[in-house]
Amino acid sequence: MPVTIRPLAERDIPAVVDLSLRAWAPVFDSFRRVLGEGIYRNLYPDWSAMQAAAVERVCRDEAMPTWVADHEGRAVGFVAVVHDRQEDEPDSSEIEMIAVDPDHQRRGIAADLIAFAEDRMREHGSRLAVIGTGGDPGHAPARAAYEQAGFTPLPLVRYYKKL
Repeated sequence: MPVTIRPLAERDIPAVVDLSLRAWAPVFDSFRRVLGEGIYRNLYPDWSAMQAAAVERVCRDEAMPTWVADHEGRAVGFVAVVHDRQEDEPDSSEIEMIAVDPDHQRRGIAADLIAFAEDRMREHGSRLAVIGTGGDPGHAPARAAYEQAGFTPLPLVRYYKKL
């Protein structure tokens, strides 16, 4: 499916928020199953409102360049990059957020967005590309995409306990 990757425009933000919520709904369902209802509700009392605000914040942050995958005039995916954030990862840039509309997944759009972001990182002068994701079942497609793009995983574990 042909897409054009272009800078995010103000008019794209509602569509990007919408597609990201639909793309990440299975992730939050996975969190609920893995964590159990008590911990899940404590962490994510209203996941969609929290996530919508986070996506909008990233889209409006001038320090985080954001691009959309455009298909026939409509945003069907997006990627946001942050440069030089981690002191312990010098000369690095990180993909802060990435999502593809569920109606357009499994067509190479995520791979296109990742490759595009890596090119912008190189242009910035970064020597290391970073991306993080969850280890839960809901993030399995993301992990597969990142590994297919050549990223090396370093498994980390975060534990929760309801008090």
